[in-house]
Amino acid sequence: MVVAIDGTYLDVPDTPATRAHLGKGSNRFTTAGYPQICLTALVACGTRAVLDAAFGPRTTGETTYGRRLLRTLRPGMIVLLDRGFAGNAFLEHTAATGAAFLARLTAIRKPPVLLRFADGSFLSRIGTLEVRIIECEIAIATTAGRHTGVYRLATTLLDHRAHPAIELVKLYHERWEVESAYFEIKKTMLGRRVLRARTMPGIAQEVYALLSFPR
Repeated sequence: MVVAIDGTYLDVPDTPATRAHLGKGSNRFTTAGYPQICLTALVACGTRAVLDAAFGPRTTGETTYGRRLLRTLRPGMIVLLDRGFAGNAFLEHTAATGAAFLARLTAIRKPPVLLRFADGSFLSRIGTLEVRIIECEIAIATTAGRHTGVYRLATTLLDHRAHPAIELVKLYHERWEVESAYFEIKKTMLGRRVLRARTMPGIAQEVYALLSFPR
C-alpha cells in the first residue's frame, strides 16, 4: 500500500478563543490574517482516503504532527515524504515502524556514495539508516501549472533489481495525491472559506468531519 504524509494550513475564525490558542501571523508592523491550524495527514495515494491526521497550532510544525501519524504505518506500506519530513530523526522513526519510505532530500544534502548500482542509484547512509539514493529530474503537472526540478530521493528499498530506480521515480509522482486531497478539501468542500466553528473543540469536530474518518 502506497501512502503519503504532508501538511497544509487552514484558516479559522478570528475570535478571542482561537487567537489565544493559535496566535496570528505578524510582521514588524502588525498582526495580519486569520489564525491558522497546521493539518498533517496520512493519505492513501490510490484512493486519497485520509487514514490518520493530526493538527494544532501552526507554530508547532508539520513534522511534529507527522510523528503522531507514524502510529498508523505498518510493514508492507511504502510512505512517500517531501523534503520537509526528510530529517534524520523522522526517517529513522519511520523506518522503525517496519514501513518502507521514499523521501525527497533537500538540495544541500549530499549523502556519501558507498556502492554504485547498475540502475544509476547508489547505496548510502543517513544517520543510522542504510539507504539507497536515486538522483533524477521530475516534471509535475498540477492545477497550479507544470514544474520541473532535480530531485534526490532516499529509500529503504535497497534491492535495485526488485525496485529499479525508474520505477521508484514513477512511484514518487503519487506523492502529489495528498496535495490533490488537500485541494479537494479547501476548494470543493470549503469553497476556500474559513472554517465555521469558533471554538477549538468545534474546530476539531469540523476538521474530523471534513476528513471523514473517525476520531
